[in-house]
Amino acid sequence: MLLALTIRDFVIVEALELEFAGGFTVFTGETGAGKSILIDALQFALGERAAADAIREGGARAEVGAEFAAGEAAAAWLAANGFDAPDGSGADGKATILLRRTLDRAGRSRSFIHGAPATLGQMRELGELLIDVHGQHEHQLLLRPAAQTELLDRNGGLVQTATAVAQAHGAWRAASLARAQAQAAQEEAAAEHDRLLQLAEELGALAPESGEWERVGAEQKRLAHGSALLEGARSAAEAIADGEDALQARLAKVAARLASLAGYDAGLEPIVAALDSAEIQLGEAARQLHQYTDRGETDEGRQAQVEERIAALHAAGRKWRCAPAALPELLARTRSQLDALQQSRDLAALLAAEEQAQAHYQELARGLSKGRQAAAARMGREVSQAMQELAMSGGQFEVRLVPGEGGAGGLERVEFLVRAHAAGSARPLAKVASGGELSRIGLAIAVVAAAANLVPTLIFDEVDAGVGGQVATTVGRLLRQLGRTRQVFCVTHLPQVASCGDHHLAVRKEALADGRPVSRTAPLLGNARVAEIARMLGGAQVTALTQRHAREMLAGG
Repeated sequence: MLLALTIRDFVIVEALELEFAGGFTVFTGETGAGKSILIDALQFALGERAAADAIREGGARAEVGAEFAAGEAAAAWLAANGFDAPDGSGADGKATILLRRTLDRAGRSRSFIHGAPATLGQMRELGELLIDVHGQHEHQLLLRPAAQTELLDRNGGLVQTATAVAQAHGAWRAASLARAQAQAAQEEAAAEHDRLLQLAEELGALAPESGEWERVGAEQKRLAHGSALLEGARSAAEAIADGEDALQARLAKVAARLASLAGYDAGLEPIVAALDSAEIQLGEAARQLHQYTDRGETDEGRQAQVEERIAALHAAGRKWRCAPAALPELLARTRSQLDALQQSRDLAALLAAEEQAQAHYQELARGLSKGRQAAAARMGREVSQAMQELAMSGGQFEVRLVPGEGGAGGLERVEFLVRAHAAGSARPLAKVASGGELSRIGLAIAVVAAAANLVPTLIFDEVDAGVGGQVATTVGRLLRQLGRTRQVFCVTHLPQVASCGDHHLAVRKEALADGRPVSRTAPLLGNARVAEIARMLGGAQVTALTQRHAREMLAGG
C-alpha cells in the first residue's frame, strides 16, 4: 500500500508531500491542474522513463520519493535482489519500502531503494509488485489482438506460462534455422571442410610452436656469425688477461702503486677499492670469455638444420597467407573450426535438437491453451456481470480462442466478442461497440482484471471518460467496492465517482508571482468537499441547488 509521496520540481509541481490511507481515494480538479501528473510522478519513481523537460521550469532537478507498506511479494523480491529487508519504520510499526529517484537537466536519473543505488529494471520489477495502473486510453487497446491476449493471460495468472511458451518457440525456431542452414550449406561446408583439413594436416606435420619463429631466427643469426663471434671473444680475452700487455695486469700494477701511496693519504683508499673491484670484474669477464670460446666451435650441421626450419616456416606462412610467427595460432584456430564444422554437418543431431525443441514448445503451449480455456470462461462471466451493472443490460462478453498454426503467442488467437443485447449475436469488439460502449466494456474489464491482480494498490487514471449519469454512479460504487480489499486511487471528472470516495484530494493550478504555473494538492473535508462536488456538478456557477445536490450525493455515496 502507498503510504506517502514526496515530489520536488516535477513538471508543474514545486513541492508536495502527501500521506495516504487505505480504501478508495479520488483526485479531482480542473483540466490541466496536474491530477495525472501525480500518477506520472509515482510511475517515474517506479522506473518509467522521463526526459529533462519533466523538471519544473526554474528547478535544477526533479525528485520523487515514495513510501510503501511492504507486502510479502515485495519483501521477498528485496531479499532476492540483495537490498536490506524493510525496517519497521512505518507509522503503524509495519515494515516499509522507501524508493527515491532524481532527474537532472542533462537527462540523467538516479534511483534508490532504501538509500541504495538501483537500476531502472529493478525499480520496474519492484513497481509491478506494488501498483497496477489503468490509463484513460487503455480501452482503445482492447481493439488490438495482442492486447486482448495479454489481458486474458494477466487475468488468468498465465503471464509466466505465456513467457515460457514464447521462449520455447524462439528456441524451436533457432534449432530449425540451424538445421535448415546446415542443409543449405552442405556442399559449401564440404569444400570448406576439405580446405581446413588440408591446412590442419600440413600445419600439424610442421608442428610450429609458440615463439619458435623468434627462437630459430635468433639461433640462425648466431650460427651464421659463429666464426666472427669466436674470433672476437678470443681477441677480447687476450686483451683483458692473456696478452703481454693485458688490461688486468696493467690495472693490478696501478692499484698496487696507489695502495702504497694510500698510507700517506687516506683519500686514495676509495679509489684503490674501486680499482680492486674493477680488477675482479675484468677477471670474471676473462673467465666467461674463455668458457665461451671453449664451447663455441661452429656447428655447421646445426646451422643447416636451423636454416631448413626457417625456410619451412616461411614457406608455410607464404602458402597460407600468414606471418610465420602466427602459424601456431592459425593451427589452433583451424582445428577449432574443423570441430565446429563437423558438428554443424551432423544433420541427424541438428534434426533431433529441432524435434526436441518442437516437442517442448508443444507441451508448454498445450498447457497454456488449457489455462486460457478456463480463464476465458471465467473472464467472460465476470465481465458480462459487470456490463449489467454498467447499463448494458442483456449484453454478454465472450473470450473466444481461435485455433492457429502455433507461434510465440501459443496455439490459438485470442478474440474478444460482445453481444450488445440478449437477442444479438456475438461479434468482434471492434465491429460492435460504440465509443461509449467501448468505454464501459473497457472499464468492466479493468475492474475484473484489477480484482484478479494481487497488487495491493490500484490506480485508475480517468478510466471513467465517456460515461455519465447512473453509469457513473455505478462506476464509483464498483471502485469503492474494490477499495474494501485494496488501496484504490482514481483521477476523475465525474461528481458521481468523486462522491463515492473514502478520501478526497483536490488538485489546483495556481500562478506564482513570476507567472509560472504551479500545481498544489490538498485533502478535502466537510464543506470544502461539498464545494468541490458542487463545482463538478455546476461548473463555475456554484449555487445553493448544486450544493444541496452535492450533499445528497455524498450522503448517498
